[in-house]
Amino acid sequence: MATSVGTRRRPSESRRSFRIHEDVPSTEDTEMNEQALRDEEEGDDEDAEPEEAEAQESEYSESSDDEPVIDTNIQQDMEKLQNSFPGFRFKYRLIKRIGEGTFSTVYKAEDLQYDTYDNSWDLERGDDKWTPPPLKSFSSHDGHQLQRRRKPKYVAIKKIYVTSSPTRILNELELLHELRGCPNVCPLITAFRATDQVVAILPYFRHADFREYFRKMTIPDMAIYLRSLFSALASVHEQKIIHRDIKPTNFLYDPESRRGVLVDFGLAEREGTEWKPCACSKTRKIRAPVPPRAGPAGYPKQDSRPSRRANRAGTRGFRAPEVLFKCTEQTTKIDIWSVGVILLTILSRRFPFFNSADDVEAIIEISTIFGQRKMKEAAKNHGCNFETTIPTIGTHGFTFERIILWSTCRSDTGDKLTEQEKLAVEFLGMCLQLEPEKRLTAKQALKTRFLRLGMDTSSEDSDYGEEDEMDLLKE
Repeated sequence: MATSVGTRRRPSESRRSFRIHEDVPSTEDTEMNEQALRDEEEGDDEDAEPEEAEAQESEYSESSDDEPVIDTNIQQDMEKLQNSFPGFRFKYRLIKRIGEGTFSTVYKAEDLQYDTYDNSWDLERGDDKWTPPPLKSFSSHDGHQLQRRRKPKYVAIKKIYVTSSPTRILNELELLHELRGCPNVCPLITAFRATDQVVAILPYFRHADFREYFRKMTIPDMAIYLRSLFSALASVHEQKIIHRDIKPTNFLYDPESRRGVLVDFGLAEREGTEWKPCACSKTRKIRAPVPPRAGPAGYPKQDSRPSRRANRAGTRGFRAPEVLFKCTEQTTKIDIWSVGVILLTILSRRFPFFNSADDVEAIIEISTIFGQRKMKEAAKNHGCNFETTIPTIGTHGFTFERIILWSTCRSDTGDKLTEQEKLAVEFLGMCLQLEPEKRLTAKQALKTRFLRLGMDTSSEDSDYGEEDEMDLLKE
């Protein structure tokens, strides 16, 4: 039996609240769902690995160029999906697979009933600046009048695997529904369920592969790109929602239209979910870290300290220091760090910039930039110790300016950063702060001089000058 989740509205219908119409699963379905919930709740650090693996591959990994489907296995999967839901073929025409992750697959499809429903979600409705004149009407042999065919409208169909936790599926759909109408955020059109198979219908956005354009971006291009991303985050964070997986492949950007959309809320959560006291909290007594033991460096064979659990979901290379240190009071500031990594990637022309295999290597990579002194202080704030004998990790680290000059092969030529590059590096430093409370908020970022590059300043308020930006730095 197929059911609809968040029913799609016709133009004449009023907006309804989000509801889920449940059907009665079989005994096997119930056992599988309960086991999935137990697997998600019981594990220690090991059960965070599937979440981490899910974030490694983007659900929208390909560009928006149309290509015919060739792979036989993909065609079989598309046929199976069409047969899973009654009437599916009359609503959507699957075209190709555009992405695949650990817990879901995304297909591009044509919306065959676009004109029947409310399409307020469609951001490209008013993009057609020129409409061709109507064709001369004439009658065919059977007497029917020929009409010009409407331009196809596309959607992205996200097939969520049955191995996903029902709690996680419900959480993602609820958050997408709550964020409808937010700028630069992918809205939920509707969703369907047949027994244990859930499908979400999302808008399809034209975009390009990040790897194809990021090395060509100028400083104003970077500002426009990040302004679109921070506009999305400002709306998301205002709802106290943490995305948790900010990275280039989860921000679909079209360099031609200069429009970007934030997608994939599979790992998102509300701020404060399952919080536990952490040493970084300013409202509680700070717990001092355990002092290092005397003797040779290394791990104790029998560590009697209690294990520490925290949400580590995200993509390697984009996770904030507090995630790596297993902070139990993570906030929306972890998304700001991830945006800073994206900007560092673009400025350095290196993707990925961080390429660690595990949490320990990730901490080493970050400490190479910030130095031992700052990393020890950051670890202490979360009740951890940081000790290393790696000779390449200095005491004070390196400045972002020096890193960018080196990565762009300008350190030996004596070249210096341009004024616009200095502005970008200054903004980068406000995002990549080891202490979360020192990072910018998304709303504060939108007021900085850097993100105002490329804007028509004559139509903008001039209230945010250098004094306001200095206030942000002091905060």
